Amino acid sequence: MKTIKLSGFLLSAALLTFSCGQSSNTVETTEAQEEAQASGKTLQLDTNASTVNWRGYKPTGQHHGIIPITKGEISVEGDAITSGEFTFDVTKLEIHDLEAGSENHGKLSNHLQSDDFFDAANHPEATFVITEVSPYSSGDNIEDQEQFETKNTPKSESELAPASPTHWVSGNLTIRGTTKNIKFPAAVSMANGKVSAQAGFNIDRTDWGLSYGDEATATDKAKDKFIYNSVSVSFDIKSI
Repeated sequence: MKTIKLSGFLLSAALLTFSCGQSSNTVETTEAQEEAQASGKTLQLDTNASTVNWRGYKPTGQHHGIIPITKGEISVEGDAITSGEFTFDVTKLEIHDLEAGSENHGKLSNHLQSDDFFDAANHPEATFVITEVSPYSSGDNIEDQEQFETKNTPKSESELAPASPTHWVSGNLTIRGTTKNIKFPAAVSMANGKVSAQAGFNIDRTDWGLSYGDEATATDKAKDKFIYNSVSVSFDIKSI
């Protein structure tokens, strides 16, 4: 795996996979890539101080919450990160816009856990494994995907991204048995031997088989009877 030296507290690690062997400066999903091999010192993720947020959209509203991180680690060799792996508990996905214990909260929670979405009974965990990273250059930009306009159009990629990205990060995301490589801008830093990173981006849920209410048909769009395929994901992670 390629590595790039740290400068001061700014972490310039190599964690980004290139589609077809070449880099591009946009959020994207591609086929799974070769995982980075761990070497050097391993830092454990601080699961109490790290959060992963999700937000789903439909023309008539939105839902949001978190997916708990159960474990994670980042390997650092000298001045460079060499790998990282994170595990999420799908069965404990939280919904924060509905009152816990309410009828609507229960219905949505059960539906998200069902085969229509995460199929949590058969796939209780999701994972993200780093492949590579490259520095975010001053000339880079974040291209926004065109979305069907409603009162609840998903947030754009440029809205979700951190204000001052430092890297393009890539890794293999596995949900309900399907693995895809995702790439997104992130703000990554190191201080006092600890790594932290913040990011926000959209994924197309149907790439991982979460196809219930697929927005693809024009008929459903005309009736506002669909769920946006785009799901917003944001995270703030810290190592111990």
